[in-house]
Amino acid sequence: MMLQQHLLFVLYSFCGIVIKEAATKNKVKGSQAQFPITQNVTVVEGSTANMTCRVDYNDNTSLQWSNPAQQTLFFGDKKALRDNRIELVRASWKELTISISDVALSDEGQYTCSLFTMPVKTSKAFLTVLGVPAKPEITGLSRPAQEGEDVTLTCTTSGSKPAADIRWFRNDKEVQAGQKEVNATGRSFTVRSSVHLKVDRKDDGAAYTCVVEHVTLGSLPHQVTEVLEVHYPPQVKIVHSVIVPQEGQYFKLECMSKGNPLPEPVMWTKDGGELPDIERMIVEGRDLIITTLNKTDNGTYRCEASNHLGTNRDEFVLYVYDPNALTQHGPDHALIGGVVAVVVFITLCFIIVLGRYLARHKDITRERQEMWFISSRKTLALPIITL
Repeated sequence: MMLQQHLLFVLYSFCGIVIKEAATKNKVKGSQAQFPITQNVTVVEGSTANMTCRVDYNDNTSLQWSNPAQQTLFFGDKKALRDNRIELVRASWKELTISISDVALSDEGQYTCSLFTMPVKTSKAFLTVLGVPAKPEITGLSRPAQEGEDVTLTCTTSGSKPAADIRWFRNDKEVQAGQKEVNATGRSFTVRSSVHLKVDRKDDGAAYTCVVEHVTLGSLPHQVTEVLEVHYPPQVKIVHSVIVPQEGQYFKLECMSKGNPLPEPVMWTKDGGELPDIERMIVEGRDLIITTLNKTDNGTYRCEASNHLGTNRDEFVLYVYDPNALTQHGPDHALIGGVVAVVVFITLCFIIVLGRYLARHKDITRERQEMWFISSRKTLALPIITL
């Protein structure tokens, strides 16, 4: 009887130990799995952020989301903060997901998910809000620049987070800019970049483009273009229509003037005075037309162009030939004949020298071949000595 009671005691003790160990393992397992899990979130300003808190094991314990100011947003499926932008997405014993629409930079910070066990367990999730840069503006050129003037173009963009990058282009070719200036304005940044240049007439009509690049813009950066207007004094050049002017011909002088502002009109003079024959000498825009040339038209013609920056001029000396004199004397034919004679003489001399050189070279080659032949025969005629 005593032995039977002892066996029962041992059996009960063993069962108690097994049950206790199993309960301890379950408790440890539940304690380890009963922990909230969150992830950091990054969104662009104005978009929607989803904040998710998960628990692998939960014994019907409530979950709660709080903002960086430790204000409760949702306790389970119950909304606690009056903010129309915050909505419940999903609520269960294992998950609590909320959404924040139209996210602002002020929403950035550390959010807390709490699991109300004993003690309370928490997990942190940082919400990062990226600020979109505003469209840039170029300042520094409120009026047309004058040739030789120092000009500074400044491109400014605000509202970026992190600070945006600025690049400069001149007619689609990138140019080196000065140092970028970054200033914090609240939670975002204002960025400025400048290019400095001494303008000349080549810069008139040049397009300077400021390009703003940022992670929120992707492959579509913001950009703005400023087209330079540079004022400079006129340049003048006279172009004539006939190489050898002859009596009775139609003749035109074109005054090619360039400047900004464009010099209008140009002024034509002959030998320092007015045009003597306005019936035959007609000014049309920048052109001077002489309808029928004669010897009295010989002289110096001047075109003068002006704008508010200066005056420039060019001259052309006109000499009218007698067509009959050109035909009789034919100075051009005599010149051509002389040139041809010289060319023929030089060619003949070259042929003679070349012929003599080739003949001499041929004789030298023949002598070398004969000497080699004689030497070879002597070598073959030597007696063979047997050792």
